[in-house]
Amino acid sequence: MSSPRIRYQTMEFDDVDIHLRTLRDRQQYEDVDDVALKLGISSATWPLFGVVWASGEVLAHFMFDFQIEGKRILEVGCGIALTSLVLNHRLADITATDYHPEAGKFLQENVKLNKGKAIPFVRTGWADNNSTLGEFDIIMGSDLLYERDHVDLLSEFIDTHAKPHCEVILVDPGRGQHARFSKKMVKLGYEHSQSKPEHVDYLTDPFRGQILRYNR
Repeated sequence: MSSPRIRYQTMEFDDVDIHLRTLRDRQQYEDVDDVALKLGISSATWPLFGVVWASGEVLAHFMFDFQIEGKRILEVGCGIALTSLVLNHRLADITATDYHPEAGKFLQENVKLNKGKAIPFVRTGWADNNSTLGEFDIIMGSDLLYERDHVDLLSEFIDTHAKPHCEVILVDPGRGQHARFSKKMVKLGYEHSQSKPEHVDYLTDPFRGQILRYNR
């Protein structure tokens, strides 16, 4: 098995450049000692963490000028962690999490590329109940609701790590799960709103998803 091919790219946010080391494409794969496979990550899903997705770009642009002063922020299912890198440039108090065993290594390399401060990273699954993450003022993520059972897992994980007053921001491309997720979040005591992202000319294709926001 050859090593995965890597791509270097620069994402622009007004006058800010964020440099990224990503997988070349979604065909790359390397699972030494079946580490990912033992976590339930197949060869087909292995590369998904390591590329930039449209939902991730939308979230990063949305958070580029979001009010973050004094807020402790968590990115859930960060993948290549573009939004965390943008917020790190803004000197935010940001922590990143992902289930993939390679996500933390890529994040560390990308922090170095951008000459930023270290971003705390925790490899954790949404079903893990022994996390030491603590609680956050803002919890965010993009393209997280892939499967039906993700609704309960993600909502409960978020609620566990949300401060009594917390804002949750998710960018969902429309995989059919967000209505059930919103109902679950409302049951957990959150107010819900959603909107289409504005000014998405940085994307190559039309974006049909939504920005989902939950406040408590």
